[in-house]
Amino acid sequence: MPHPVRQRVFITGASAGLGQGMARQFAARGRDLALVARRTELLDELREELLAAHPGIRVVTGRLDVDDPDEVADVVPRLAGELGGIDRFIANAGLGKGAPVGTGKARPNRQVLVTNVLGTHACCEAAVALFRAQGSGHLVVISSVAGVRGMGGTRTAYATSKAADAVLAEGIRADLLGDRRTRGIRVSTIHPGFIETDINTGRRGPFTVDLQTGVTALTAAIEREPVRAYVPEWPWRPVAGLLRVLPLPLVRRLA
Repeated sequence: MPHPVRQRVFITGASAGLGQGMARQFAARGRDLALVARRTELLDELREELLAAHPGIRVVTGRLDVDDPDEVADVVPRLAGELGGIDRFIANAGLGKGAPVGTGKARPNRQVLVTNVLGTHACCEAAVALFRAQGSGHLVVISSVAGVRGMGGTRTAYATSKAADAVLAEGIRADLLGDRRTRGIRVSTIHPGFIETDINTGRRGPFTVDLQTGVTALTAAIEREPVRAYVPEWPWRPVAGLLRVLPLPLVRRLA
């Protein structure tokens, strides 16, 4: 059966990259948006752009640092209330600037883990609480193909965090399926490959796609509400399968 239209969409990390691109895509589909990030000046510019291009939609914005769980617990329900509720929550905010482990740069690695794991967890707590109260909704957790296997160099902390995000989403899905009152809440884990965003600066391989292509594929995947999706589907679904079984030295060379 077709999925219901998720009219009210909440996106974290919406000031740039995939978050900004998804906001444009969903606005073009006529959806109402709640957009949050730390850089509010960029959010304000985006809001003006979206309302000018699509005057029939509603767009609310707010500052949100996902590293602060108390702030998340306050901002998410408040902005959701301004829209009259939310139908889809996209946990997208994240960092990717790590360093090889043991090279004296533990702080940036720790920050990647804090933001990508604990920040995502805080957002999921707030979103799923709203969905439980409604008895419906769609939680989307943005993981990465990098989370399929351990990655070396600057990607170690990032890959670790994205693997954790995927497990977090699966655990939430399992919990919701265990209660008939919450089985209507959908949970999707999305694994983007290399897409031209700031987070992938210096990490772009031969399969890298431009931002527009990547965001179009990402939005289409989210609309299908799968349990799991790789974006773009080709080549990242077969690549992910290979990453799971190839010897680690070969994975290191390919990555």
